[in-house]
Amino acid sequence: MVDYTEGSGKQYHTGVGPDDIGKYIILPGDPKRCSKIAEHFENARLVADVREYTTYTGFLNGEKVSVTSTGIGGPSAAIAIDELAKCGAHTFIRVGTCGGMQENVIGGDVVIATGAVRMEGTSREFAPIEYPAVADIDCVNALINSAKEMEIPYHAGVVQCKDSFFGQHEPEVMPVSYELENKWQAWLRMGCLASEMESAALFIAGQFLRVRVGSCFLVVANQERAKKGLENKQVHDTELAITVAVESLKKLIEQDKNRG
Repeated sequence: MVDYTEGSGKQYHTGVGPDDIGKYIILPGDPKRCSKIAEHFENARLVADVREYTTYTGFLNGEKVSVTSTGIGGPSAAIAIDELAKCGAHTFIRVGTCGGMQENVIGGDVVIATGAVRMEGTSREFAPIEYPAVADIDCVNALINSAKEMEIPYHAGVVQCKDSFFGQHEPEVMPVSYELENKWQAWLRMGCLASEMESAALFIAGQFLRVRVGSCFLVVANQERAKKGLENKQVHDTELAITVAVESLKKLIEQDKNRG
C-alpha cells in the first residue's frame, strides 16, 4: 500500500501514531463529544484533530486510554478502528445516539448492542453478508454491569444499522420505499431494539482486526411510539451513555490486569 503519510509515522486519516494513544479507546461519532468524554479521564490532552477524527488521550485507573471521534456512518468508523488498531489499540467502546424501535425503548434509556443488522455497505467489503456482526462478550458484560450498578435504565440486544438517516425516518419518499418499509417491519418483528449507523461496521471490522468492540447508545426518541400516538420523550444529553462507556472501560482494564 502507498504510504500517503510520506514516512511521518502518523496514520493518514486520524493523524495518530503508536505513542499518541492508549490500548483502550472510546469511539463517539461527534468530534465535539470528545472533549466531554475526555473530562472523565485523568490528565487528558488533545493529541490529534484531523477531518472528522478528534483524539484526546489521558488515563483511567492508571492505564493510558483515548477517545477518538469517527464521524457519521460505517466508512469513517471503519477507517478509525483500522488505524487505531494499527497503532496498538485492542479494545473499543462506541458511544453514541440511536432511535428506539420497540415500544418499551424510550428517550433517555441506554441501549447496549449485542449484535447489529448489517443493512449498510461498509461491512460487506469485509465479510460476506452471512457473517454475523456481534459485539465482544467481555465488552457487552462490562457495559451491562456498569449500567446495572449505576441503576441506569438499559436494554441489551440487536440494533439495526443503516447508511441513510432519512431513509429510516422518511422511507415512504424514497424510490426503494418498498424495500425499506418491508425490512423495517421485519426488524421490528424480530425484536430489534434501536436504529443507528456504525456498530455493524465496527463489529465486523473489529472481528477481522482481532480486537474487542462494544457499543452503547443514548435513545434520543422513538419514532414507533410517535406513530402510535404514545408519549415520545426526546433526550439529547449523552452523559448517561458516556458514563456507562467510561465505567465499562474501567472494568475491562481491571479484568485485563487480573488476567495478567
